[in-house]
Formats: sequence, structure tokens, C-alpha cells
Amino acid sequence: MNADAADATPAAAGTGADPARPEGAGTGRLVLLTTSHRVAPGLLSWPAWQTLRAADRVLCADPDHPQLPYLREAGIAMETAAPTARELVDYCSPVASTAREVPPSDARTAVVLTSAEGESALTDGLARLAGSGRESMPDLELLPGSYDLPGARLLDLVQVMDQIRAECPWSSIRTHRDLAKYGIEEAYELVEAIEEGDREALREELGDVLLQVVFHARIAQDDPDEPFSVDDVAGTLVEKLLHRHPHVFGDELAETPEDVKAHWLRTKAEEKQRDSVTEGIPLAQPGLALAAKLASRVRTAGLDVPLPSGAGIGYELLSLAVRAESEGVDPEAALRAAARAYRDAVVTAEGSAG
Repeated sequence: MNADAADATPAAAGTGADPARPEGAGTGRLVLLTTSHRVAPGLLSWPAWQTLRAADRVLCADPDHPQLPYLREAGIAMETAAPTARELVDYCSPVASTAREVPPSDARTAVVLTSAEGESALTDGLARLAGSGRESMPDLELLPGSYDLPGARLLDLVQVMDQIRAECPWSSIRTHRDLAKYGIEEAYELVEAIEEGDREALREELGDVLLQVVFHARIAQDDPDEPFSVDDVAGTLVEKLLHRHPHVFGDELAETPEDVKAHWLRTKAEEKQRDSVTEGIPLAQPGLALAAKLASRVRTAGLDVPLPSGAGIGYELLSLAVRAESEGVDPEAALRAAARAYRDAVVTAEGSAG
């Protein structure tokens, strides 16, 4: 159902120039029942089921509405029809518009199961009738039978990715290796949006990073030997988060960020069972970040490892990166900030020269 129409209809039903227009008990009831396509069909709220069972008529214009088989299975008599606002009003309140009240025995309840596209023609017609002030209107109600929970749009993303993978000539043949470079690029663009403080760009770049996750998971689903889906990815992540947050989901206590970090490192060490603190550090990451990560692992483990001696800028940069990490500075971020300042200076110089 169109959201604007849904907002306008109840308001219109409560207005009108004729104060004698009958309302309330005895005037019939017209219910527009909305459902979310992101919720499994048949999973409706209790008020929705109560209303459906008590209704005199239940109508739906879409013969392929996913709810129909489940409603029929539950014994709800469904009509595939698209009546006009006039027809529904006359059905629910079958009296002349001049009447003061509809006898309770004549008042009826009709439920319209709305389609995914909404019922704009119907809601617009009801708004016109209610706004005229000359109609004996039934009580108009918008009833959510099911609604989206937080994260529901992720289901749309998975569905869209499924269709793209199946029908797009380019996407249908991509491999994990094909997409690897894009994962790196999108991660850098996300970092740039964060450092620039650009909220609009941040939202977009987060979506681009999420696309990489969903795309890779969809490719993995097609693997003939070891397939897994986005649900498997999410399930593994949920298990990891639950295990690494015993202070949230278990009985352990953590009152400070330092306590949380200690929990995290301890559970991570138990999971990985590494022989070296260097295991799991990707050597392909940028050099300054790699040096800082190694230094962080060494410091956390309480090891005393002298820096290797050698001539050249590489060893000097290593020393600077280790020093930055010990002072709580991200050397990569610091260098990027300095490089941006250098870029601005270049642009200024170019402007002056021009």
C-alpha cells in the first residue's frame, strides 16, 4: 500500500463538513491489511488473524498474492476482486447517506489484502468519499499484518544479487579472484569517506563493501565442491561474536574497554591456537600498516624483539611505524593525512602558476 495514501486515508475519514455523518459502532468497518514480502507468508499478527476470521468479506486484487494459499488453508474465504471505494463503502454501510445510523445487524466488515504495489486507486477513492462530508462512511482502518524487522532490506539485497548472478552476462562468470581487487578498492574508499567525514559518501561506501560480501557469498554458493551461502557467512560471524563477547551474552564481567579487549584477545587466542603471534597477519597489506600490526602483536604479547638493523629507507620507515604504533598513532592514517595536505599544496601551487 502506498505510504502516502495510508497516511491520508485515516485522516480523511475523520474529517468532513457534515457533523451528522455517522461514525463509530454500527457504521461498518473497512480494513486495509498490509503485509511485508520480506516476512514468510502465513506469518501474520494475531490482530490480523482475528480480523480475517471475523470479516464478512476478504478480498484481494492479486490472484498470485503469496498470502492467499495460507489464508485459504486456514479456512479464510478469499475473493479475487478489486472493488471500487464506492462499492466497498456501500457494502460495509448499506444505507442511504442521509441516515443517522446503520443498524448493527446491517453493518459489515470487509478486509482488503493489499498488494505489493499498494491500492492507490482505492485509497484515493476512499479519501474523496470521506472528505466530501456527505457520505455514511464505515470505520476505516490500516492494519499491518506483518512488518519489516531491522535488517529486512538485506533480504532484498540477497534476492537482487541472486537475480544478477543468474541473468547478468558479466556477473554470472565472476570468480573470487576476479573480485579481489575490488574488495581492496572499496575498503580504501570506505576509509577515505571516514577520514573525510563525508556522511553521504560513508553510507554509499558501506554499501559497496557490503556488495563485495554478498557477491562473494553468492559466488561461493555455486562452488561444486565446498559451497556455502550468505546465511553460512552470517551464521559463522554470529557464532564468533557470541563467543568473543561473553560479557554481553554470558556470565563474564567487563566494566572497561580494556576488559573487553582482554576478553577478545583471550578468546581469539583459544580459537586460533597459533604457534606465532605473526600468524594471521596478511603480508600483502600496505607496508606501514603491516609494520604497525607486527609491532602491535609483539607489544600485546609482551615480547622484547629488537628491530632489525639495516641501511636504507625501509628500515627507517619500519622504525617510524613501530614508534607510531607504540604512541597510539596509525602510521597509515598519519601518512594519508600528510599526503592530503601535500595534495592541497600542489593544487594551490597549480592555481598560483595558472
